[in-house]
Amino acid sequence: MPAPAPAAEAPEAALARLDAAARRSETPCGEGHMVWRAWGDGPPLVLLHGGSGSWRHWARNIAHFARRRLVLAPDLPGLGESAMPPPPIEPGATAGIVAAGLRALLGGEARYDLVGFSYGANIAGHVAAAEGERVRSLTIVGAGALGLARGHTPLQKVRDKQGAARLAAHRFNLASLMFADPARIDGLALAIQEWNTVHARLRSRPLAHTPSLREAIERATAPLAAIYGERDAIAWPNLHLRLALLRELRPEAAIHVIPGAGHWVAYEAAEAFNAALDAVLPRVSGAT
Repeated sequence: MPAPAPAAEAPEAALARLDAAARRSETPCGEGHMVWRAWGDGPPLVLLHGGSGSWRHWARNIAHFARRRLVLAPDLPGLGESAMPPPPIEPGATAGIVAAGLRALLGGEARYDLVGFSYGANIAGHVAAAEGERVRSLTIVGAGALGLARGHTPLQKVRDKQGAARLAAHRFNLASLMFADPARIDGLALAIQEWNTVHARLRSRPLAHTPSLREAIERATAPLAAIYGERDAIAWPNLHLRLALLRELRPEAAIHVIPGAGHWVAYEAAEAFNAALDAVLPRVSGAT
């Protein structure tokens, strides 16, 4: 793996360098393909990004885990470079495409640790429910779709804007939904947000208001962990209700709350997030 990006490296160059280090694969998805990227070697760690996102949501985490793991980070169906899924567009069907891709890439007997952020947590839950013992552990990050009220996160339209106005809209949206501290919104975060917005076709936000993930967790058998930013906009000011529900569903769940961080906790508080995931994985899966 390449060394972490120097502070002065341009955002586009940093993303291109990380992309160039990946091994790219494709698996069937609708009338096209689902695109996967892989880094490193070792026990498989699968990272599923959030809504209107791509593998780039994990830009500040991949290098850390690829030092000792095989890190797989796809573009979910209908997002990034992956084709739209066939109807019906719902989490269980999308999870089926993801699970089939993992079987093709890893082999039918391979087990893996599964991590999902936001919309990706919903999909990950359904993968875990369907795949049983193949999923060694399930870690949900900033998860919605638990059947609880969601915090109000107003967003500005971006597609009709250009130049400074477009950049300002991206910054507003990141501050409203993704970051607790707007001062942490840097050029890399803005570059990721721009690329993801341009390439997103599937609308996942309505699914966050459903109990879809809760229902999947009730069916899944994989050990559960959860990581939230303390100031996650979709949960604030009632994060405690989500934590209580998860403890009710899975009393043994490993739960970490990262102080001062928002919804995109894996980016805003990358070092703390990486440490938290390092801590929960051995506990829930036995991986080292």
